[in-house]
Amino acid sequence: MHRRSILWGAVSALGTAFAASRASAATDAAPAAKLKVVYHLNDLDKVSFVLGNIQNHFDGVGGPDHVTIALVIHGQALRSFHLSAANPDITRRVAQFSKAGVELAACGNTMKSQKIELKDLLPGFVGVEQGGVVRIAELQSQGYLYLRP
Repeated sequence: MHRRSILWGAVSALGTAFAASRASAATDAAPAAKLKVVYHLNDLDKVSFVLGNIQNHFDGVGGPDHVTIALVIHGQALRSFHLSAANPDITRRVAQFSKAGVELAACGNTMKSQKIELKDLLPGFVGVEQGGVVRIAELQSQGYLYLRP
């Protein structure tokens, strides 16, 4: 009976030591790298949905300090971001996202086909001369996760 008590005590001590070392290792580990995400938008009817997704993404991770987001827009969706046609909600969100550091990339090919220049888009946009899909591929090669809602 005495041997069982000694054995049980030894097993308990080992388990406690192991648990303590695991807890210490978890707190000593380097912080996780900041997640990088690229949203792909080309559907005109999904503009508000995607902008809502980006806001939900920020809300879900605790704000722009915890994630790097790029939004690449081409095709008909770019029409929603024309300075002359954007509704107040889109204008507000673009300004908010630009201030938060979201890369707002407009496809250069789409801009040419719509006969617009960067100055014709809401403030905060950058032009992507080589094209939106090329920019998406570049971002993916830099470790960005691809989302197309």
